[in-house]
Amino acid sequence: QVQLVESGGGSVQSGGSLRLSCAVSGYIAAGYCWAWFCQAPGKEREEVAHIDLDGNITYADSVKGRFIISQDNAKTTLYLQMNSLKPENTGMYRCAAGRICQEMSFGYWSQGTQVTVSS
Repeated sequence: QVQLVESGGGSVQSGGSLRLSCAVSGYIAAGYCWAWFCQAPGKEREEVAHIDLDGNITYADSVKGRFIISQDNAKTTLYLQMNSLKPENTGMYRCAAGRICQEMSFGYWSQGTQVTVSS
């Protein structure tokens, strides 16, 4: 039914930029929270940013001013523009959707794409 397919990961030098895309297929009800998560090597998965059902955006403190989460007009694609990348941003990135903007409520997840930032 619902699938989230992301792309745009890769390797980049410190200070560079990457843009991740998350394409949504299948039916999903309106009013969902959309989010990006990152899991660094040996660490727990953490939320990077999310857009709630009203379009309000929240960022993790560590990425404020550098990352931008957005959606296309049809809300069929979620984006994460990552600027001024740092080595600590390295990790597996996944997009997710849920009825509530809490990790335990996200029922739909992408397969993940690796982002590697070198110094």
